[in-house]
Amino acid sequence: MGTHRRPRQRATGGGRVRTAVTITLAGAATATGLGGGTGHADPKPTATQVKAKVDKLYREAEIATEKYNGAKEKADAAEQRLEELRDEAARKEGRLHSAREALGSVAAAQYRRGGLDPALQLALSADPDAYLEGAAFVERAGSRQTATVGRVRKELREIEQLRGAARIEVTSLTSRRAELKRHRETVTGKLETARRLLSRLTTEERAGLAHGTNDRAGLTVSPKAPNSRAAAAVAYAHQKLGSPYVWGATGPDAFDCSGLIQAAYRAAGVSLPRTTYAQIDTGRRVSRSELRPGDLVFFYPGISHVGIYIGDGRMIHAPNPSAPVRVAPLDEMPFAGATRVV
Repeated sequence: MGTHRRPRQRATGGGRVRTAVTITLAGAATATGLGGGTGHADPKPTATQVKAKVDKLYREAEIATEKYNGAKEKADAAEQRLEELRDEAARKEGRLHSAREALGSVAAAQYRRGGLDPALQLALSADPDAYLEGAAFVERAGSRQTATVGRVRKELREIEQLRGAARIEVTSLTSRRAELKRHRETVTGKLETARRLLSRLTTEERAGLAHGTNDRAGLTVSPKAPNSRAAAAVAYAHQKLGSPYVWGATGPDAFDCSGLIQAAYRAAGVSLPRTTYAQIDTGRRVSRSELRPGDLVFFYPGISHVGIYIGDGRMIHAPNPSAPVRVAPLDEMPFAGATRVV
């Protein structure tokens, strides 16, 4: 039995040794794996890499901003139509109330008269001449009553039509507001990601990413502007140099790209659509070689950015949240087209 026990003890001891070795090796492997992960962590991106990522995020945010602007324009129009429908319905309901009161007065008068046969009323009347005059009045009142009933029916039909149209506008407005919420979340999400990327750079590195200038010195309204309205729009843009970029803003103190253009021409007495997609279809298209101050210049294949041309191959535009309204060369972005609105 002693001989039998000893091998079992050796086997048990061997198992303990193997277990210890296994744990040691596993720990070493884990340590090696962790050490390798730490040793091969992604290096801090360079300023150039950050700029490329941020520029992409800004372009995507600007696309979403223009979609937001378009949806907001439609939502505002739907809200205006709804308000007008409600006002018109209220006016018609007021007229309906007056007509119903008039009908109530006629009905009460007939009740008081008891609805006597005209011949009997004439026979009982102490003054036949006065009765005959009164009978003519009642006949005319009856005609007016018929007309009033007709008006009531017409007002009821029109009010119901207005309520139906209002229900359609409410549905449209609800859809537009949901669309606005989606675009707003897209814009804010991308801008927040860009902000976090930029926060990893030093102040000097961030300054090195900026292009263009917001300095008004030496900038004058070009005499080459085709007319006074184009010159006035350019002058307005000059005055706004240094204003912050705020997505969805149309001035007077902050702008997004299409908001600046809309405000500049509004100051010149010209009404422009809200979005880049609509602005490029305003006026007539011109080639890059034909550009004159005041022309609108568009960028990227999706027509997601716009500036106002000021001559000498330069424009004024609202770039993105990292830069205020400024002067920049047309070559700063891929040129997509131009239009002359006046």
